[in-house]
Amino acid sequence: MITDQRMTTESGLPSPWLLVDRANRLIQTLATPSLVQLVLRLALAVPFWRSGMLKWGGFLRLNDSAVTLFSDEFMLHLPGGPYHFPAPTVMAFLSGSGEILLPILLVLGLGTRLAALGLLFMTVVVELTVPDGWPIHLTWAAMALGIMAHGPGNISLDHLLCRARSQPQ
Repeated sequence: MITDQRMTTESGLPSPWLLVDRANRLIQTLATPSLVQLVLRLALAVPFWRSGMLKWGGFLRLNDSAVTLFSDEFMLHLPGGPYHFPAPTVMAFLSGSGEILLPILLVLGLGTRLAALGLLFMTVVVELTVPDGWPIHLTWAAMALGIMAHGPGNISLDHLLCRARSQPQ
């Protein structure tokens, strides 16, 4: 820690280094690991949730455009391809289901690492489908990997369940 006495100028004003040190302490106070992990979970959940909401026309009923996208528009860009998705209706259903269920789990912080793994897998498939979107896909992958590596944080159901399980009964 930098002391205030060493970090003054000859005229007695705070030096720039002292101001940087104070700013760093303020940022560390505000950006706690649990808050950062919560924000990562929310930021990763939003684009998938929004995409998932567009695929449904009612409870467990895909809208026509979702199936059309997987049967006519979306292509897997693999070596020797691009290729059509196999079983487009099944793929649309799985995609739409994952885009709704996995973000809910992320927001709640329940099964968080597994939900992040699922969204990382979906991100890879999206990247293979829309290769020009790699900057945003890379961001999604980084968020998913961060959640997988560091867990959900204290603001999560996973944390509450682990704490309850470890307490003697």
